[in-house]
Amino acid sequence: MATQAMQLLTNLREEGYSVELIETNAPYQPSWMRRVRGLRAVARLIPFTFRLWRAVGRSTVIHVFANSGWAWWLFAVPTISISRLRRVPIVVNYHGGAAKDFFVSKKTLALLPLKMADAIVVPSKYLENVFANLGVRTEIIPNVVDTTRFHPRPEMRDPEKFHIVMTRNLEPVYDIATALAAFSLVLKELPQAYISIAGVGPEHKRLINICENLGIRERVVFVGRIENSKIHEFYQSANLMLNSSLVDNQPVSILEAYAAGVPVVSTDVGGVSQIATHDRTALLVPSGDPVRMSEAILRIARDPDLVKRLTTSGLVEIRNYTWKHIRVKWQACYEHLTQGAKKRG
Repeated sequence: MATQAMQLLTNLREEGYSVELIETNAPYQPSWMRRVRGLRAVARLIPFTFRLWRAVGRSTVIHVFANSGWAWWLFAVPTISISRLRRVPIVVNYHGGAAKDFFVSKKTLALLPLKMADAIVVPSKYLENVFANLGVRTEIIPNVVDTTRFHPRPEMRDPEKFHIVMTRNLEPVYDIATALAAFSLVLKELPQAYISIAGVGPEHKRLINICENLGIRERVVFVGRIENSKIHEFYQSANLMLNSSLVDNQPVSILEAYAAGVPVVSTDVGGVSQIATHDRTALLVPSGDPVRMSEAILRIARDPDLVKRLTTSGLVEIRNYTWKHIRVKWQACYEHLTQGAKKRG
């Protein structure tokens, strides 16, 4: 969501819109609060709410990026509530593949603030169907990829190595443990391979232990968080992008790999199949299956014709996710909200 928020912010400002960003993850003040669980949530919520109240008062439209879990209650719900109190139209831009489990388990309580929004936008048909089954109408506006940054640069790859990249945080939902198990199988056939994992999270120590137990620690690089301004170079250095998630919506990582001309192996979960077609734009495998995943990786490593077919199709597919294609949808959404506000006023 952070990547998409910054991408939309940049695009809208270039179009001449005045856009103010209220971050939910601003640095802790004072910094020692980040080490105290519970207190650190309050330390962010209070200044966030204060900044939000002031920003809503000087805005024409509020656009909130929302997800399930604690983020919904701590940030999305206060934003919706303040927007309603101050009578400023709000669009909830919902991301996250876990929406079904979250809203079904807390149906009445969680859906009540959602239905207070003036518009609900989702990036995929998958999420549209999830919300439709809950009786909530949504509009689809896909994610955006900046193809001026994300484009093929094959000269950045090391011809002596086979570089696999992952760009998901180190959290259970992304099942990086299965990716590592698959990679250990790949190394038996492709000893020059290595994998770089860009992300942070609570699974870090466990994943390092898994690497050591599998005997692959020297071939795995935990890169940490990469600045958005540099992430395109990470893809451009890759021979393959791997996505092993258990739950997903419309992973921007797959779209960014398409734009960078990098073949993709992904689990076939959630909304992935709506942006990736097996054996045309990507190779899709069942989640939690390291053998099938390793077989797909080796197919790409061994078959240059397959690589050409996948990357060519990916570059065609990514045209649907450029700002040129998406801009009119957001403009129409904002104009509809402001016109509705004028009528009510």
